[in-house]
Amino acid sequence: MSDQQQTYSPSFNEKLSVREGEILRLVVRSFVDTAGPVGSRFLSKRFPGGLSAASIRNTMSDLEDRGLLDHPYTSAGRIPTELGYRTFVNQLMQPQGMSMNDQAYLQAKLGGLEDQPDVLLRECSRILGRLSNLLGVVLSPKLSSGILERLEVVPLSSSRIMFVISLEGGLVKTVVLELHTTLGRRELDDVVALLNSRLAGLSIDEIRKTYADRMRDVQNEPTGLVKLVLQSSDNIFSEQEDGRVSYAGAQNIVAQPEFLEQPEDLKDLVQLLENENFIVELLENEPIVKPGQVNIRIGSEINDGTVNQYSIVTARYRFGNTEGTLGVIGPKRMHYSHVFSLVEGVSVILSKQEGERN
Repeated sequence: MSDQQQTYSPSFNEKLSVREGEILRLVVRSFVDTAGPVGSRFLSKRFPGGLSAASIRNTMSDLEDRGLLDHPYTSAGRIPTELGYRTFVNQLMQPQGMSMNDQAYLQAKLGGLEDQPDVLLRECSRILGRLSNLLGVVLSPKLSSGILERLEVVPLSSSRIMFVISLEGGLVKTVVLELHTTLGRRELDDVVALLNSRLAGLSIDEIRKTYADRMRDVQNEPTGLVKLVLQSSDNIFSEQEDGRVSYAGAQNIVAQPEFLEQPEDLKDLVQLLENENFIVELLENEPIVKPGQVNIRIGSEINDGTVNQYSIVTARYRFGNTEGTLGVIGPKRMHYSHVFSLVEGVSVILSKQEGERN
């Protein structure tokens, strides 16, 4: 993916020297790998071209003065600050794209699921969790922008019917309502055909706003079905909020050293996983980007104090005329380049599969 398509924001553009950039890169990578403070002697053995521990120590001190590094104890090595991670992501990270192994795994797991969107999205969350070793999350699209493909009505009993709303792209919503009249199969088919002839091809939001005008001349038809839809349109054509979130890999975060050492922080994780609306807000409260573009929010950039020890890497994907969000949630100490490539790759493949299905 080209630099113009990548999205890391917000930006931090303070210029780093080549040495400062390389040392910050090594500190971030080493800390991500070991979860322990990084010392100058450790880095001197790994610095390209060789550099003394004293020179590295001086540079690390300069980076600390600029707020990019910190040290937990007086005599300890350094660890990246939130600003240090942001600088690494914006200036030093080099996403390489998904590995061949990850791509093969993705294709094997998602192949054949094109016509099962609910299963497909759940599988994507499992893949994100497994390949990132963090929490993979997939948020199904909002229905309001979806285009109605067909509306079906299924009698459940003498007084209850189920509306099945199928959108282009394969998303489906069902609503059960009371209808106190006896419908014959032929009568039912005629009214459903009428509804589809006037509503199919419109967005759910447009149907909700214009249904009364579009059906005014037939609202008194004898079955009462058209009038029932009018009376219940806010329910039938409303946004489906429940059941939009699929996540997998919670055990991965629990096993991270940050939370093993500070188990009280796990209460935020519990809150995160138990409150679906909270997850929806976290994922949807992001800068507007095009499908396939990746957004990285680190700590306080999430603008929610209860999760400021996390980072969230997200991307939009397309499903018919709708867009959903997928991503990875984990501690700020994460392999940003790998997670970036993974989130980008899954969103692109998911959107591509949708395009092939249509």
